[in-house]
Amino acid sequence: MQHRPSPKTPTLGRLLAGLCLVFTCLLCSLPARAADILLTGAEDSPGVESFVQALSELRPTDSVRFQPVASLPSPGQLPVDIRLVLLDLPSLDWRLQDPQGPATLVLRISRLQARQRLGNDLPPHLSLLWSDPPLDRQLRLTRLLLPEARRVGVLFDSHSEFLLKELRQAALPLGLEVVTERWDNTHDSRPLQALLKRSDVLLGLDDPDLYNPKTVKNLLLSSYARQLALIGPNAAFVRAGSLASTYSDQNDWLKILDELLDRPSNTWPRALYPQHFKVLSNPQVARSLSIEPMNEASVATQLAEGERRP
Repeated sequence: MQHRPSPKTPTLGRLLAGLCLVFTCLLCSLPARAADILLTGAEDSPGVESFVQALSELRPTDSVRFQPVASLPSPGQLPVDIRLVLLDLPSLDWRLQDPQGPATLVLRISRLQARQRLGNDLPPHLSLLWSDPPLDRQLRLTRLLLPEARRVGVLFDSHSEFLLKELRQAALPLGLEVVTERWDNTHDSRPLQALLKRSDVLLGLDDPDLYNPKTVKNLLLSSYARQLALIGPNAAFVRAGSLASTYSDQNDWLKILDELLDRPSNTWPRALYPQHFKVLSNPQVARSLSIEPMNEASVATQLAEGERRP
């Protein structure tokens, strides 16, 4: 006859489970060490206050604060364990004055801005979080929305020329050809017109010398006169009349920042494109170009899934 353990005598498994529960409760009761997160920029504003408040709510156990860069000491005088987040270019200029100091996240800086300030050298204490959408993502968006397009027209100038090699490399596996035209003088429409004749679609680089309120009318009217769509370069241009773009909003940036702040600063990437993003389209423009209206969330999901595949 098989002997059953008495209900009053715990088995080894029950003892171990009980000890694990006690250990877990003890760990949970230990106070977590709060991180000191300092955000800085040229000046406070309602937008900055909203961002800092939202980050504080995401990280209630941490000290999250904003301090204008003008009131800060030199970076080397800050505690090395502080989590430093730069919100604009003046704060980056301040940080670059001193190679000493804490590891630093540079939030929402464009590839062109970094190139102008840093050249090809990236200081080891900086982690750059790019504001412009990745070229590969924009090309795959183009491929999804306009599967018949093969020749992708790209305007560039001396500031954005360095992006062309990367753009061509990203286009190859997609079966796309990048055709380019240098546009140094935006008052001269001939380069734009020449590019339109050789392209099936235009892809806008995030170059404010080329894509700005003064050029928007000429770019959009010229491209749509030839029934060519303009992809990008950002959400503002989509609202102005380009077909679509990928972009990251404040909630996306908060998620990215929250994830990075959970990691030791010595594991922060030197540079990072936001992995959280959305797609914005202009339905009126799509209709005028006889393009099917898109489900923005579905397109964003397809793009994200493509990036997760090896």
